Amino acid sequence: MNILIVKLSSLGDVVHTLPALMDVRQAYPEARIDWVVERAFAPLVEASEAANKVIPCELRSWRKKPFASDTRQALRAFKADLQAEAYDCVIDLQGLTKSAWVAWLARLTPSGQRVAMAHRTDGSSYERPTRWVADRLIAMTPHVHAMTRAREVCAQALYYPMPATLNPGLDILRAAARQQPCVALIHGTSREDKLWPLDHWIALGRRLATQGYSVALPHGSDAELARSQELAAALPGAVVWPRLPIDALAARLATCAGAVGVDSGLSHIAVALNLPHVQIYNVDTAWRTGPQGAAHQCSVYAQPTPSIDAVWQAWTACLDGAWACD
Repeated sequence: MNILIVKLSSLGDVVHTLPALMDVRQAYPEARIDWVVERAFAPLVEASEAANKVIPCELRSWRKKPFASDTRQALRAFKADLQAEAYDCVIDLQGLTKSAWVAWLARLTPSGQRVAMAHRTDGSSYERPTRWVADRLIAMTPHVHAMTRAREVCAQALYYPMPATLNPGLDILRAAARQQPCVALIHGTSREDKLWPLDHWIALGRRLATQGYSVALPHGSDAELARSQELAAALPGAVVWPRLPIDALAARLATCAGAVGVDSGLSHIAVALNLPHVQIYNVDTAWRTGPQGAAHQCSVYAQPTPSIDAVWQAWTACLDGAWACD
């Protein structure tokens, strides 16, 4: 069986889809499973080792210059790569016009089908072309976690029971890691309303130092680098990591003893790596994107933002594996 998963972006959404990829591999160990994803996130999918082939695209940049000769050339190469195999099942897990276009472009076997969600779910986007392209639509519970949604769609699309256990498939990164007494403070996010105050990060870093932990400060943009440098100036011994490709960044994060982060793609990678982790929410959306079920991982929500004490208490509980899971 040849299976194609279409989940293009963003980083957090890709991370939340990794368990579905592992479910498919468990259900069909001999299947060919390919995945179309934005090029920036392709190394992370490759690190899971469950996909036979990762097909990178660059729709974000192609849309900025649609008539440029290099765009046309890149599109031709992408189409050839995508259509190199015929698929028995193409699963659109994004539900947007761009993912519907990719699913439509993919080549099917004579009995192949395109499968997609029948409607939007709470907190997620959905666009009508998804329905036009699909041969079969999967109805979903409206109020559902992002990981569960992807897993349920794949299970129904391919007719297998969804496994009871959740496996993001990044064990290879964790197994290769050598744990250090270091906690990553994942302060960066693309949305201002998700940020945690700088003085809160400084206070948290100082408390971590009293427990013998050093602090690592990753970043993915110039603004995040400036914030990392400001934090490092206030936290003696803190290390500002260089800007790294996503696979190298995930591998380095796997060496940490744990992480505290805002709702961001890198924070979701920390969860997928099975690190002790506290995820900070200023908006009540942890039910959809936060950690699920592990006693050493949790989310903390409050408005306008969680307090230092609340995050610290959650961190110590997670470190002890004593967080009271719902």
